Amino acid sequence: MNKSIVQEIEILVEPLVLEKGLELVSVEYIKEGAHWYLRLYIDKEGGVDMDDCTNVSHAVSEMLDIKNTIPQAYMLEVSSPGLERPLKKEEDFIRFQGSLIMVHTISPFQGFKKFSGNLVGLINDEIVLEYEGKRVSIPRTLVKKTHLLLDF
Repeated sequence: MNKSIVQEIEILVEPLVLEKGLELVSVEYIKEGAHWYLRLYIDKEGGVDMDDCTNVSHAVSEMLDIKNTIPQAYMLEVSSPGLERPLKKEEDFIRFQGSLIMVHTISPFQGFKKFSGNLVGLINDEIVLEYEGKRVSIPRTLVKKTHLLLDF
């Protein structure tokens, strides 16, 4: 993933998304096979619908065509992050305190690469989870990804 393009897209797109009363959850710019994909994940309280995705897609497409930010042809996809949405921003760790989450680490931490538990919060740049009465604090520098976890 080209991080500089992703960061530039986030800066350009986030105001458009906020203007529509939505949250920009994450941006991906990846090559799959012969094609490049720009994926925007948006959300709002109660979830997004097809109209939200369509409106954001049209606004973003028009703006990116004018700015000519991406050098090659790409496909734009706008969708919900899903029920197991990623947690990336500090606000996510506040909003979803108490929720069941999964943390994947880059390398083993305390002997494991996956941790699940209830989110206590983000404290001193560590993701703090509670599981079966025990707390674990995982440094964000070791985290590959964090997402909500459905509890069936």
